[in-house]
Amino acid sequence: MIETNLADLRKTYSKMELTERSVTADPFEQFGKWMNEALASDLPEPTAMTLATASAEGRPSSRVVLLKGFDHNGFVFYTNYKSRKGRDLAENPFAAMHFFWPELERQVDISGRVEMASAEESDAYFASRPLDSRIGAWASRQSEKIASRSVLIKRVMKVVAMHPTGHVPRPPHWGGFRLIPDRIEFWQGRPSRLHDRICYELADGVWRHSRLSP
Repeated sequence: MIETNLADLRKTYSKMELTERSVTADPFEQFGKWMNEALASDLPEPTAMTLATASAEGRPSSRVVLLKGFDHNGFVFYTNYKSRKGRDLAENPFAAMHFFWPELERQVDISGRVEMASAEESDAYFASRPLDSRIGAWASRQSEKIASRSVLIKRVMKVVAMHPTGHVPRPPHWGGFRLIPDRIEFWQGRPSRLHDRICYELADGVWRHSRLSP
């Protein structure tokens, strides 16, 4: 049992503020600004985000993945297409990403439709990965039950033996997804739980932002 009473835990947020005037008109530029500040702050995992998906039946699941790129076309991450998140997205192509940077007292919530990245884009990123990661993409049947770790190690050894030169191509079951947002919210912690929340929403091809009640 946990000895600390969780209901008694408190934290005061008071480092910065977020106003309608301080944000940019373009949410992608605003995200880039915050991401650059997170990178400059030497946070442990600034690109880590919680990715939430749901099955065709609406059963949700979430996990932490890494953002690998973004521009005005969307936010990109990579995974095994046969994993739980890959199967969810094949059935229900909507998802949400959530970044939490506690050291900066900031959060960003992004939601929208997800599409597969092009084969060329996935090939290029896969080729940039360390050799061990490329081997692991072939060896791991992500999200499937496995009898023991030794089974996984044997699969790794088999992949290594099949590619003695170290040239490991991208598996057909592995690649990128791009979340194309229609809503992006920026959250800045403030005192007394009166947090600043600026939400951008896309309507008729135009992004507009407004303040939300904390």
